[in-house]
Amino acid sequence: MTIAALEALTFGLGRLAEAAGGAGHRLCLLTGDRAVYRHELAHLTPEALAALDIVDVDTFDESACAAALAAVPDLRGLVNSTDTWSVPGADLAAKLGLPGPDPASVRLLRDKGRVRTLLHERGLSRGGAMTVPIGSNSSDGSDGSDGSDDPTHTSPTSSAAAEILREIGLPAVLKDSAGTSSRNVWPVRDERQLHAALAEAAQRPFAGRLFAEPFFSGPVYSAETLSWEGETRLLGVLSRQMSPEPSVREEAAAFPVAFPDPELGLLQDWVGRVLVTAGHDTGFAHVEFVLTTEGPELVEINRRIGGALVGEALCRALGTNVYEAMVDTALGRRPALLDSPFDASSGPATGFVLVYPDRRGTLTGWTGLDTLSAFPGSPEWYPTAVPGRRVEHLSDQRGCTGIVLAEAATAELALHRALSAAGSVRPVVAADDEG
Repeated sequence: MTIAALEALTFGLGRLAEAAGGAGHRLCLLTGDRAVYRHELAHLTPEALAALDIVDVDTFDESACAAALAAVPDLRGLVNSTDTWSVPGADLAAKLGLPGPDPASVRLLRDKGRVRTLLHERGLSRGGAMTVPIGSNSSDGSDGSDGSDDPTHTSPTSSAAAEILREIGLPAVLKDSAGTSSRNVWPVRDERQLHAALAEAAQRPFAGRLFAEPFFSGPVYSAETLSWEGETRLLGVLSRQMSPEPSVREEAAAFPVAFPDPELGLLQDWVGRVLVTAGHDTGFAHVEFVLTTEGPELVEINRRIGGALVGEALCRALGTNVYEAMVDTALGRRPALLDSPFDASSGPATGFVLVYPDRRGTLTGWTGLDTLSAFPGSPEWYPTAVPGRRVEHLSDQRGCTGIVLAEAATAELALHRALSAAGSVRPVVAADDEG
């Protein structure tokens, strides 16, 4: 018997293969680029290696994926743990008669603007969203001008800015309704920033469409949850340290955050209502939120286990392979983790820091990796890039070259240790003019 995975997150493949093997199944990974999993494949345990098959296929070609899945012997389930492939994965599961989410609910969750509007209508958010009426660029003609020198001309960006000011107000956030890795996100606090963001957005390709929503002030967290048929369990809360504006990249995280019991109970209730309202009733969810002075406000819902090293953090803190719940869900059965007694504070807490270069160019390596063992917390290095890769994007997660993870008794101490260790690691980047 076999469980297939339509791509996967960069980290966690080994634990997923072990979970499948433990359930008596093989894991078949469909991937368009197995190099994405180079670190995981290099560190597979013998048990995971014995349970894993890899099929190289264009995973953006749904027909090719359907043919590849049809050739998998005794296929029983399809794991769909990414945002990019969540909609085609749901469609494929439905076509093949495999357990899986309602494709319509997956499409809703992939549209951040629709989710924001729905929550606002149901009283779960203080602000709604509006689609930004702007074309592929800000010019109205063939000369490349935005018409700003003509007092009688109203450019598309000017029209959009006026509507955002009227409907949303400032501060606001402009973002891609189906974006990932914090790309195509613009926080704007004044009209100058608003016009600049709209002009830049007009030149960008989008996975979805551009929309605007209110900017909510406060620290950012994510609720890591598991659901089955509308019943949701909060597995813990992850802290998230964001970069200074205007960049919006994630810098560091730690798990599990020690909230007082009353506040944790309120978060459990809130995230359960949010997921039910958004139509997510089964499987993992990674629910990012801002904790404002008036309570939590949603950032976005990802119907998957958290990215980066969130899955690893969950496994360590809960003392179990949480990917077994992913296998259970793919097989259409209630996850045992939903009913298992656990204390998220009993296992080691973890903190991890994303390591970015300070300039664009070609990555040639890192300095400081050989000194990590001198730091407390047993720091570990998880590379996300290889020497020779071009670094083009510095303002979102695409620029991350690796992650340093450290352990401690609490998330706070683990984060301190991870920050200390990561401070010794420096990506070495050769600028274009260095040959």
